[in-house]
Amino acid sequence: MMSSSHLPKLSDQDFRFLQQLMLEESGIRMAEQKRTLMAGRLMGRLRALELRDYSQYLRLLTRPESREERRTVIDLLTTNETYFFREPQHFTVLGDWVAAQRRPLHMWSAASSSGEEAFSMAMTVAENARTQDWSIFASDISRRVLERARSATYSIDQAGQFPPGWLKRYCLRGVEESEGLLRINQPLRHRVTFAEVNLMRPLPQEIGPFDVIFLRNVLIYFASEQKRAIAVRLLERLRPGGLFFIGHAESLHGFDLPLRTVRPSVFERL
Repeated sequence: MMSSSHLPKLSDQDFRFLQQLMLEESGIRMAEQKRTLMAGRLMGRLRALELRDYSQYLRLLTRPESREERRTVIDLLTTNETYFFREPQHFTVLGDWVAAQRRPLHMWSAASSSGEEAFSMAMTVAENARTQDWSIFASDISRRVLERARSATYSIDQAGQFPPGWLKRYCLRGVEESEGLLRINQPLRHRVTFAEVNLMRPLPQEIGPFDVIFLRNVLIYFASEQKRAIAVRLLERLRPGGLFFIGHAESLHGFDLPLRTVRPSVFERL
């Protein structure tokens, strides 16, 4: 068992093992500068399992019966930074596009993390859609963040990101023991479905087709070949004329995809 006076270090060998595990399970390449983050996030598992060092923990991960523990590693090491209406220009584009449609609309938040992106999409569609037949499918590789997303409960501090009037229109404010929190209201929650999806694996047949796909701030974690493979996989589920969004810091340059640039980081499926 580990003592508070002796904290274990993540050796080069153990770090390489974790890098390979992340690459095989999620396709994500963990750079050397992520070593401290990896060690810190896994420290809690060592304490919970009363293990003395990372080597002992990694031996546990190699056992066939440790599949769920390997899933826990993926959950802990996947970066999940997000907030409501991140890159707000995208939601302006989405709202204008939705307002021009006169048909059922089905959309996918493909790396939804804890749900802020999916619910930002939902509010935008609710404000602008000319049809009541619309839905949003939201997915992530991390079970931990999907549980939070399904709860639809967030800090009230995030309300500062909302357009005027939308907090009152689409959220409930917490009272008493829930003071300081907001929860997405039931009508909007019913529009969004969350599921675990690994974008590096073949997609389930039942996913899609979609009219809009958000794949934002996730491609930066993959090598070029993997980025293209993920984009191709998702575009097979996007209808011609549909919109494809990536993060402003990302690029699809040189991938020869069936896309037309609408504006930076926003594309139309050909």
